[in-house]
Amino acid sequence: MRDFVQRVVETLAVDENKDRVALVQYSRDPAAQFYLNTFNTKDDIVNTVRGLRHKGGRPLNTGAALQYVRDNIFTASSGSRSLQGIPQMLILLSGGRSNDNVDVSASALKESGVLIFGIGTRNSSREVERIVTDPSYSQSVSEFTDIARVQEQYLSSLKTQLLKAIPITPTVDKSIARKDVVFLLDGSDGTRSGFPAMRDFVQRVVEKLTVEENRDRVSVVQYSREPEANFYLNTYTTKENVVDAVTGLRHKGGRPLNTGAALQYVRDNVFTASSGSRRLDGVPQLLILLSGGRSFDNVDTPAAALKELGVKVFAIGTRSSDSREMQRISQDPSQAMSVSDFTDLPSIQQQLLSSVETVVVGVTTETPTVLVDLETARKDVVFLLDGSDGTRSGFPAMRDFVQRVVEKLTVEENRDRVSVVQYSREPEANFYLNTYTTKENVVDAVTGLRHKGGRPLNTGAALQYVRDNVFTASSGSRRLDGVPQLLILLSGGRSFDNVDTPAAALKELGVKVFAIGTRSSDSREMQRISQDPSQAMSVSDFTDLPSIQQQLLSSVETVVVGVTTETPTVLVDLETARKDVVFLLDGSDGTRSGFPAMRDFVQRVVEKLTVEENRDRVSVVQYSREPEANFYLNTYTTKENVVDAVTGLRHKGGRPLNTGAALQYVRDNVFTASSGSRRLDGVPQLLILLSGGRSFDNVDTPAAALKELGVKVFAVGTRSSDIRELQKISYDPSFALSVSEFTDLPNVHQQLISVLGTVIVPDPTMKPTVKPTIIVESRAPSRDVVFLLDGSDGTRAGFPAMRDFVQRVVETLAVDENKDRVALVQYSRDPAAQFYLNTFNTKDDIVNTVRGLRHKGGRPLNTGAALQYVRDNIFTASSGSRSLQGIPQMLILLSGGRSNDNVDVSASALKESGVLIFGIGTQNSSREVERIVTDPSYSQSVSEFTDIPRVQEQYLSSLKTQLLKAIPITPTVDKSIARKDVVFLLDGSDGTRSGFPAMRDFVQRVVEKLTVEENRDRVSVVQYSREPEANFYLNTYTTKENVVDAVTGLRHKGGRPLNTGAALQYVRDNVFTASSGSRRLDGVPQLLILLSGGRSFDNVDTPAAALKELGVKVFAIGTRSSDSREMQRISQDPSQAMSVSDFTDLPSIQQQLLSSVETVVVGVTTETPTVLVDLETARKDVVFLLDGSDGTRSGFPAMRDFVQRVVEKLTVEENRDRVSVVQYSREPEANFYLNTYTTKENVVDAVTGLRHKGGRPLNTGAALQYVRDNVFTASSGSRRLDGVPQLLILLSGGRSFDNVDTPAAALKELGVKVFASWNKEL
Repeated sequence: MRDFVQRVVETLAVDENKDRVALVQYSRDPAAQFYLNTFNTKDDIVNTVRGLRHKGGRPLNTGAALQYVRDNIFTASSGSRSLQGIPQMLILLSGGRSNDNVDVSASALKESGVLIFGIGTRNSSREVERIVTDPSYSQSVSEFTDIARVQEQYLSSLKTQLLKAIPITPTVDKSIARKDVVFLLDGSDGTRSGFPAMRDFVQRVVEKLTVEENRDRVSVVQYSREPEANFYLNTYTTKENVVDAVTGLRHKGGRPLNTGAALQYVRDNVFTASSGSRRLDGVPQLLILLSGGRSFDNVDTPAAALKELGVKVFAIGTRSSDSREMQRISQDPSQAMSVSDFTDLPSIQQQLLSSVETVVVGVTTETPTVLVDLETARKDVVFLLDGSDGTRSGFPAMRDFVQRVVEKLTVEENRDRVSVVQYSREPEANFYLNTYTTKENVVDAVTGLRHKGGRPLNTGAALQYVRDNVFTASSGSRRLDGVPQLLILLSGGRSFDNVDTPAAALKELGVKVFAIGTRSSDSREMQRISQDPSQAMSVSDFTDLPSIQQQLLSSVETVVVGVTTETPTVLVDLETARKDVVFLLDGSDGTRSGFPAMRDFVQRVVEKLTVEENRDRVSVVQYSREPEANFYLNTYTTKENVVDAVTGLRHKGGRPLNTGAALQYVRDNVFTASSGSRRLDGVPQLLILLSGGRSFDNVDTPAAALKELGVKVFAVGTRSSDIRELQKISYDPSFALSVSEFTDLPNVHQQLISVLGTVIVPDPTMKPTVKPTIIVESRAPSRDVVFLLDGSDGTRAGFPAMRDFVQRVVETLAVDENKDRVALVQYSRDPAAQFYLNTFNTKDDIVNTVRGLRHKGGRPLNTGAALQYVRDNIFTASSGSRSLQGIPQMLILLSGGRSNDNVDVSASALKESGVLIFGIGTQNSSREVERIVTDPSYSQSVSEFTDIPRVQEQYLSSLKTQLLKAIPITPTVDKSIARKDVVFLLDGSDGTRSGFPAMRDFVQRVVEKLTVEENRDRVSVVQYSREPEANFYLNTYTTKENVVDAVTGLRHKGGRPLNTGAALQYVRDNVFTASSGSRRLDGVPQLLILLSGGRSFDNVDTPAAALKELGVKVFAIGTRSSDSREMQRISQDPSQAMSVSDFTDLPSIQQQLLSSVETVVVGVTTETPTVLVDLETARKDVVFLLDGSDGTRSGFPAMRDFVQRVVEKLTVEENRDRVSVVQYSREPEANFYLNTYTTKENVVDAVTGLRHKGGRPLNTGAALQYVRDNVFTASSGSRRLDGVPQLLILLSGGRSFDNVDTPAAALKELGVKVFASWNKEL
């Protein structure tokens, strides 16, 4: 193997600017022998290769090694020139089958553009074939000692491919290309004399550019201690203006020179869309740095961050600069230029312009990073200390080390916070981030630490613990406020559990991990745990910790904090905020004696709430085996009624205790709009669980589902409960409370109220995920008008004029509940609603309230927050907005000053949600108001608000015109032209035998009213009892005559019991689908008409909710034998549930149903569009996944024939259909990929030649994951990213031994359509 490498190197032209070579050996772990930038001469490489020693070790992890070279060798820091378009090649010599998975890492290498060549032995050749870029790139030998025999042939082939691989680097024609060019100029004291030359240089370069809005853009930034933008990329749009601005530049001055901070500044503030950067549109981003000295701060991290962003950096220095620093900053060392003095800049002008003209631009979207200064920044620092038996003697040294680091911090409430956790088998917090607020207290606590002891050492569990329990808001973490999160781990041994997953989870959370180990630790483990391998440190023993103290502090000082985009949170005041509060009470047999105490507890909490329609709402649910709602959030609107209902609660009883099912129930049936939840209006959703025992079912999934919905869960248990279960259920472990018995609930009453008072809710800047709806009926002209008035200190004198103006506008409106509605908000620092859109129904009430308005006062003026507030709290259904009914939404803003916060985002959000914004500004705010309003013509300017009367008449006239214009013509659905997909779901159980003819006649009469045609109305009929059965689908018949004939011929199904839930789920999954003729994804209304003659034996809530989420409108018709509440829950709206005494009375409600159908509201579900595949004409990628286990040996010929017959129906060509076949048993194996064959003849030959794989057990889950990761990929011929349908046909003859749910879901998320057939159909 060594000789082979030497021979290949001999054929290369090794030089820094020609060929570069690296070499890695691997067994269990990979080890780099040398990197691409280690040697610059062929002799050095050959000598090193000759001296190579065999590494040894087992097992063979080829997958890990491939991943290693991708992440550590093919990188710019290791000498890779991939960003300059230099071909990247990997030659693999593997002598055995890998112990780990090779497909994912091989695919990753190929996707990143690396060409892979390989030589395998008889033990590894098939695997090597899978790894290489093309089968022709692999070579097989019996043993590596036989390499010499094939060496010449392989070298010849390799040289051919090496020559082919040289790409033609794309060049950018300066005359047509677009560029965003930023000049970063050293404006420190040291460049004062050279600044005129720098300015002239910039001017000359700009003269060569084509500065226009849609061509080149230019920005200039100066820096010394701090950076400062002279102008941004979107400040000027003509060359003349840019040149004028450059000519007028004045030297900034200042010291020291912080080039790192300046690079970070341009990354975060100039190369952004808001500053005019077009990076996301693929426009090249160029940074030209002129620096006259060595930087006082670190440049490497921000320079790397710019490169990751795709910015091409050209650094120009003088003799006073550090040439290595310039090279490190530049995109490529060759793009770093140098002059003696800035007066020599003309000498390199052409060189720079040439580089710019042929620049290669990589566009990447990355998380922004910020540099943290130890002296001024805030930090949350957690020490995680190995407290196991093995560190007993070293613990005093660890304790001293922590104390010394703390001494360097500024521990204060609003500066640095510290926590210490010890661990061995299990972790234990000594104190949290919010336990102490002074350095003195922290030092005292550290000094008093005692060694924990215990074994084994579970570092993975400890990392997970600090993630879940310490880096949380309840424990004092300020991560969501953007404060850097640091973890310093001191570990004295190798972990007994897995550290990779929790370490990755910490990094994803944005925590920067520094790991310090001893000689007893696993250094690779420490590197894997650390944020960056360079941040892993090692000492012989913990007594040597002082030797690395300064190194750690330096790393902390320049730590890069990745801003994790999380939901920002706000505190809610219990007294004033709106809340939806649901109590979930354990009503099982075990709580009979404690139930009165539970009831009293609920009553006392309710007494603390402000129960009103537009304030707090309350619901109570009891559960044992099954849950049952005592009342919903919209059942009562006064505190008195709620208290009466609570007082009258009776214990439910029953067993066992299914807390999981109860949590799922409240999620699906109580925290919903139809039950009174205002979640979509941004109102906090709180669940208070009182549980007296351990659940018999699983609580994890439904608890997670509630949290995903944004529900804050507080769990209160007794000594009979499982405290861990309650902590898992709670939104945060600190929200789980415990009492001995329910009679002790008063002890935690105040604690719960306190937590509720500071409950964390999603920030109102988040857009509520409301599915847009279209109302299908016409309405009288109406408007919802909201006034937003500046009530800050600066408008005190003008406020009477503002008040009069509002009154005059209201006088022109037709105020009525069903016509115009009005709301008014005043704001300064914070907004305050004076009244909502549904507060008053008469003009007199509004005018009287406006007359009595008092000026709010306060500062500063936060117009952005006020705009966001009206969007999230006023233009909502719960506050009276009728936007969902198509009523025009209008905002009239009166602002007398410039906002202290950003107005653009919230103004855009209002406009995007369809609100028309009008505004009046003063001399201090008119420009800002112009930006906020929908159209400049909608704004008016006055000197002061006292001048409003002067323009009032003119503006009112304009406003009235716009108000009239804004009345939309609401679309109506004309029955004669609309399209609908209508599914009838008929109760075919034994109980409806006598009524079935009447049901059949009813369906026939409704169908007679429809326009059944291919492109108009479609109809399907499904019957059900124990199981559902489709009589015909939406695409079975295309004429009314055929549908009527099919309905007339319907026969009663029969059977028991009646499982309505299963039937609803069936139509969702099998009838409302594209393959069954549903046109849901084309926006065609989906209607389900259910006729049910009894109460369901199974649960209907979950499948009914699933249908509604899909956008299906459900009309439920029952008889006196049905459960009317069940019908209401199933229906889209309770008013769409109808009832007859008997099915013979169906004609009496026929017209009511047809009217509802004609004015149906269609909710448009935003889903990934899917494409229906016409077998004859469309392109498809079809993968067959065949069960090749021992159990299908006899059936395999039939499977093979089946595949062959399907292939015969396809049009197999390069640009039409592609086919792949994979067999599996214990492990999957690809027979051929989507890009292996390009003709039908070749595919059929390959299928005919298939041999049964054999093996056991049957791992269908692993096989599904395999095809997702290795077959439905671009490198294997998949055209998924080109929008070509991806189909998987699974033939399986047995039950899987592993889990199939996760990989099946992953395939569906990828957009793969899976068709499964099992043995009884083979």
